[in-house]
Parts: sequence; C-alpha cells; structure tokens
Amino acid sequence: MLIKNDFEVAQPIDKVWTFFDDIPAVAACLPGAELTEDLGDDKYRGKVAIRMGPVKLQFAGNVAITERDNAGKRIVVDAAGADEKGRGQAAMLVTAKLLSIAGGTKIHVEQDLQLSGAAAQYGRGMISDVSSVLMRDFADNMQKRITARDTGAAVDTSTAAPAGGFAIGVRAAWMALCRVARRFFMPYQPTPS
Repeated sequence: MLIKNDFEVAQPIDKVWTFFDDIPAVAACLPGAELTEDLGDDKYRGKVAIRMGPVKLQFAGNVAITERDNAGKRIVVDAAGADEKGRGQAAMLVTAKLLSIAGGTKIHVEQDLQLSGAAAQYGRGMISDVSSVLMRDFADNMQKRITARDTGAAVDTSTAAPAGGFAIGVRAAWMALCRVARRFFMPYQPTPS
C-alpha cells in the first residue's frame, strides 16, 4: 500500500537536510521508534512499537539507507521487521524528498508499506490516518530538535515516546470522521458529458 504525506518544518532546507544526516536523531523523532544498533554503512537494527486499537505491535528488524541524493535532497530508507510475538511482519520503503518553500522546508514522504498478520487486518484508511498522525508528530519532534540545536539548548537524546494507542486512535478516528463528513456534505457535481 502506498501512503503519501507532506509536512513542513520552519527551517531552511540545508539545515533540515543536515539533520537527516543524523539517522539516530531522525529515528528518535518518530513516535515509538528506537534504533538499537548501528551496523555501519548506513545500516541499523531497531524497533518500532505502535498500538492500533486493542492490538499492540512491537516490530524488530533492520533499516538501511539505500539512496542519499545530496544535490536533490532525497533519501530512501528500506526497513523490514517482524512482530516480536510472531503476529506478523512489515516491510516499508520510505522515500523522503525535501523542497525549499517560503518560511522553511516541505518534506514529501512516500511509504510503500507491506503488512501481514495482525496489522494487516486494519483497513487502508485507518493505516493511512495513523500514518498521517505519526508524520505530524514526527514533524513537530524534528522542529523541536533542530530548534534546540540552533539555540544551544540541551537536545533530548532519548527516543521518542511510544506511539500511544488512545491518543493516536482518537486523532485517526477524527480524521476518518472528517473524511466521511466531507463526502456527505460536498455538493453533488455531475460529471461532464
């Protein structure tokens, strides 16, 4: 399943791209993500924990930076892992492209996600909504870390808090409700013949 998200960071593109060089700091911005080992050559071992409804999934696996285009400000990350309780597997190819905009940087993210097991039971809409919530949190965390570095404030070097089920679930449900409401209240527009 292909999921696309865009978010903005109020920092210049070169500063954001430099931040992307610090993969442990980037990973720490994603709720529930933790790098556990640097394997060298842009390869890492890590974990991701997320709760979707009543199911808490904890994936452990490997992450590799497969492409890094400094001139085009584009990075490709390949990640794959299995749930630690054997309830499924996940593989994701993430492509992030940075674009300079007035007032900061726009980051376009495409996630090609393959799920099996417990996580696969959720519909595309719910998974997309949860992904959107996580990307917003990621953007907020990234902004805070870059600002802290700029101001010389102590940078929180811990990993991001686990992706909590209730808060993310409520925000994802709200997004789904808004999507349904837009369809319901959009005026009928006949297709041209």
